[in-house]
Amino acid sequence: MNRGEIYRTHDRLAERGGKPGFYLVVSRPFIAQSPDVSTVVCAPVYSKILGISTEVLVGPEEGLPRLSAVRCDFLTLLFKSKLADLVGRMGPTRTLELDTALARALAIA
Repeated sequence: MNRGEIYRTHDRLAERGGKPGFYLVVSRPFIAQSPDVSTVVCAPVYSKILGISTEVLVGPEEGLPRLSAVRCDFLTLLFKSKLADLVGRMGPTRTLELDTALARALAIA
């Protein structure tokens, strides 16, 4: 598991209205890749785009079925085992956009 990868869950998650969904791993590589750590920080991906500065647009280029938005305002901690299917990953440009959106969401930029 790596930072910038997008996974689909199979479990029905309360924060997704009881439905499975897509999540982007935002934990630093040491955490994401460590077999001794069972959780990672993720940002949910939604098909509805709000157009706010804490979103990053992703879509088919990143392995998703349609244009969607990573919402950095709604970070969540998930067990790695819940992230069932790797669907894609962000490229370098999108990763820079992610870093900017995370800084805005956390009020550190």
